[in-house]
Amino acid sequence: MSLQSGGVRYRLGFIGGGKLAGSVVRGLVRAGFCRPAEIVVSEPNDEVRAALGRDAAVDLTTKNAEVAENAGMVLIGVKPAVVLSVVEEIVRAIEGKLVISLAAGIRVGSMEAKAPARFMRAMTNTPAAVCQAATAIARGARSTEEDFENVRKVFASIGFVAEVKEEQIDAVTALAGSGPAFVYSVIEALAAGGSNCGLPAEVSLGLATQTVRGAAQLALESQLSPEELRRMVITPGGTTAAGLAEMEKRQTTAGLAAAVEAATARGREMGAG
Repeated sequence: MSLQSGGVRYRLGFIGGGKLAGSVVRGLVRAGFCRPAEIVVSEPNDEVRAALGRDAAVDLTTKNAEVAENAGMVLIGVKPAVVLSVVEEIVRAIEGKLVISLAAGIRVGSMEAKAPARFMRAMTNTPAAVCQAATAIARGARSTEEDFENVRKVFASIGFVAEVKEEQIDAVTALAGSGPAFVYSVIEALAAGGSNCGLPAEVSLGLATQTVRGAAQLALESQLSPEELRRMVITPGGTTAAGLAEMEKRQTTAGLAAAVEAATARGREMGAG
């Protein structure tokens, strides 16, 4: 789709339309945050670009400069290793603009040293595509209260939003950004357990997926702690107690906590690098 003409032509501009940024774009369109014609995405990969055009009907280009010049708010959704080179590429176009990085590891200060823009960071996740994102926002030295509120509104339209200090965002990257992969592993493991006990694979996967979905929804709506919710399921000497005992024996919960800690450590290494 071709770019429109005249002034700031787009409400939101995305540099990169891959897995994470593409999920955000799809979610924003699904949520009705703005019209698809108010979003422009630059993406070099033909297949990714075609999929976004089909799924979200946003405007598309292959040129980062077109996004930077024509969008009121710019979101950078490329791989961490190329974030700073992208900032350098569009430095003149983003002067004085609000720019949000979706990348892990790259600090606001590193971006501020490259360009005179108002940088912030937003760490979100792929459930953004179905308006179930978990997002944390960190301000930059130049960002204003109005900037924060504008960014909060964008991500609140597709899920839960929290504000954190930038030094905490590596933990957010691990918990929210990487977390869906950990949850999918839990679903896969639950389904395997059901299949091992005689359920057809498709039935087991459906039950496991809906069980995780239902448990999460109840946790959100009940406002009870995980411990309180767990007690509601356990009968002393019953099936749940037997299963939890085996999880404790195999240190399953400790393994999940360790996964978040390992991912956090890797994010810090990336930031230091």
